[in-house]
Parts: sequence; structure tokens; C-alpha cells
Amino acid sequence: MGGLKVLSKEEVADVIADMWQPLTFSQREYLFKNMELHVYKKNEVIYREGDHPQFLLCLIEGKVKVYKDGKGGRQIVRMIKEKGFFAYRAAFADEDFITGASAFEASVICSIPIDVVKRLIRENTYLAIYFIKQLARMLGEADTLTVNLTQKHIRARLAGALLALKSKYGVEEDGSTLCIYLSREDLSNMSNMTTANAIRTLSAFANEGIIAIDGRKIRIIDEPALHNISDMG
Repeated sequence: MGGLKVLSKEEVADVIADMWQPLTFSQREYLFKNMELHVYKKNEVIYREGDHPQFLLCLIEGKVKVYKDGKGGRQIVRMIKEKGFFAYRAAFADEDFITGASAFEASVICSIPIDVVKRLIRENTYLAIYFIKQLARMLGEADTLTVNLTQKHIRARLAGALLALKSKYGVEEDGSTLCIYLSREDLSNMSNMTTANAIRTLSAFANEGIIAIDGRKIRIIDEPALHNISDMG
């Protein structure tokens, strides 16, 4: 489906074990007994703003975008890559979701009841520290995003978004093409600008020899220039 690698049950178990390294063998067995796998089509909604969280979600295959809808349109606040956890902040805070999430591409997601996760955290201090670190990193990313979207100009915002995508998803074998293909609308939603502005700014970067564009593929030619643009704000 839609480019999924279709992992075997054994491969899925290996991925889950890798994601939950702090667990003991018996705790991992308890986790396996309580988890469920779900396949989502491209653009299919995973949860909506206002839903009550019941599960911690683990992305096994694919990509997921977390977004916030507002009067000014949709803002992508986070992209989840494979072997990434999401949907747990609201669960730990005993709050409803303040964001929504959908599959950016066909994805396989493991859901684990939050009560199961909380029991494992109570039993395993290393797991508790792990999630504290994850939440702390998430807070740092949110702080950086807030500064980027409120204080930087359009060029700097888009340059920062491209660098963030490279950092999260990496590049293809050519060493420069981003391993994620976003629509112009998605790029604009990440950068807090109109789609028209995103198209114009991408074209300007291409004309300046900073990037090359082939449909949804973006190849970074001059990464230091992107850093300079992003840093200058």
C-alpha cells in the first residue's frame, strides 16, 4: 500500500523492541500483548483536535504530520518520522488533543493504551527519564518554532523549514535531495506563509542556485546559504 515496506511481524517486533529499549524482557512482553497495529492511508486522519487521548502512538512505517487549524489556516507544528512517538503529551497531561494528526503518506502505527504506558513508567525509572527527555526536546522545538514563525521574515522561515526537514528525514543517495516530498501547501503550512509566497520563495532560492526543484523533490545545493538566510531572520 502506497509504498509501505510491509514489515513482517518479526520485523515489527524488532522495531518496537528498539523503540522501547529501556524495558526489561517481561515488560516488553507485557507491551506486546497490549499493543495494536493500524494501517492509515495517505491523508487519513489519525486523531482530531478535541478528541480525548487513550493511546500512545508509535510510528512504525511512513510519515505523520501534526497540525493546528486556526483562523489563518492550517499550521503544521510537527512532522513525525519512523520510530517516533506521538500523541502522548495530551495523554500525560490528562487533556484533550489541541492538535490533529494525519498520515502524510501511507503509514503503519502501533497504539498502546496510555494506562499500559503509565504502568510501565511507574515500574521503570529509565523509561520515565526517557519520556521526560522526549517532552523536554518537544518543548525546545516548540520554543524554536515560535521564534521562527513570529520573528523571522518569509525567506528565513522557509530556509529554516528546509533545514529542519533535512535534519529530520535526511537526504537520498545523491547526498542532497530531501527524503520527503512536500506539496507547496504543506511547505507553506510549515512556514506560516501563503502557498503563493512559498512558491515565489522556492523559485527565488532556485534562481539563486541555493536549491533545485523537480516537482515535489527539492535538492539542496548550497546548504551554508540556507543557514545564512535562516540565521539572519
